[in-house]
Amino acid sequence: MADEPLVLGIETSCDETGVGIVRGTTLLADAVASSVDEHARFGGVVPEVASRAHLEAMVPTIERALKEAGVSARDLDGVAVTAGPGLAGALLVGVSAAKAYAYALGKPLYGVNHLASHICVDQLEHGPLPEPTMALLVSGGHSSLLLSADITSDVRPLGATIDDAAGEAFDKIARVLNLGFPGGPVIDRYAREGDPEAIAFPRGLTGPRDPAYDFSFSGLKTAVARWIEAKRAAGEEVPVRDVSASFQEAVVDVLTRKAVRACKDEGVDHLMIGGGVAANSRLRALAQERCEAAGIRLRVPRPKLCTDNGAMVAALGAEMVARNRAASDWDLSADSSLPVTDPHVPGAAHTHDHVHETARENLYT
Repeated sequence: MADEPLVLGIETSCDETGVGIVRGTTLLADAVASSVDEHARFGGVVPEVASRAHLEAMVPTIERALKEAGVSARDLDGVAVTAGPGLAGALLVGVSAAKAYAYALGKPLYGVNHLASHICVDQLEHGPLPEPTMALLVSGGHSSLLLSADITSDVRPLGATIDDAAGEAFDKIARVLNLGFPGGPVIDRYAREGDPEAIAFPRGLTGPRDPAYDFSFSGLKTAVARWIEAKRAAGEEVPVRDVSASFQEAVVDVLTRKAVRACKDEGVDHLMIGGGVAANSRLRALAQERCEAAGIRLRVPRPKLCTDNGAMVAALGAEMVARNRAASDWDLSADSSLPVTDPHVPGAAHTHDHVHETARENLYT
């Protein structure tokens, strides 16, 4: 194990300040500082608030991760950071911190892709990813079907959301139901006591002429909101549990149906599900049921690794080091729309220049 790369990962794409430390595919530390309570009163994430929270949490969270892992910063083989996609200001905080630590320590810097990191984190739970891997990523900002032949260099998008992502739809319906923010966990909780067949909500983009792998939840969100408004206008009580269960069923039905179809069409016998919505209990159950029926092996990390975290960034960074991928240049910047086809942002071949001796001398003396 000592020969495997030891990498620190920093994740600040949204409202979670995540710092993880990984040795190879072994998780040593996963420290998270969340600012979700600061955003709850606004009903959603406020970029400026998130950026300030990252600034305040960064150094303490890194120190906590190093202590938890029982390693020194100078033992690291590299520093990885989410370079995109995400909120521009929040990403810049993480990228700036990673550059500072990497330069001071004389370690290579790896700017990596947030979505590719969500796939790679499964290695910490279930071992090396099969190649190719089909991945369904579902979160507040993304609903994507991705085919990865090599997580460090070859990730191909098959389908994506064309409007509201699944997690965004959960948040909006929770707001209409006055259930608070974030919406995913609370709707999941209410849905367990409701009837998923009580209300026939629409399944977007499932017609014979619709794109096979793209997602749309805007129409579903509108249909649910109008149904609730009609009940309230008639002076009737809204059955929150049945609405939650029926809405949730419509979302996970489409997600799992399209993911299994993609596996069959591409001849892939593994499906990995990641992203914050992958913590949803009904999504996990229905995916397992449909994968077993289709002869597909399902891989879903434990819920804590599905949400945004530094461990997933460290996992992809460790894979970059292990496969000898080029490190990023010092002019690495945040890219809020970094395409998933770029699993990382490599620099020129001379980037390491073995490795910032001046910085190393400054730190160690």
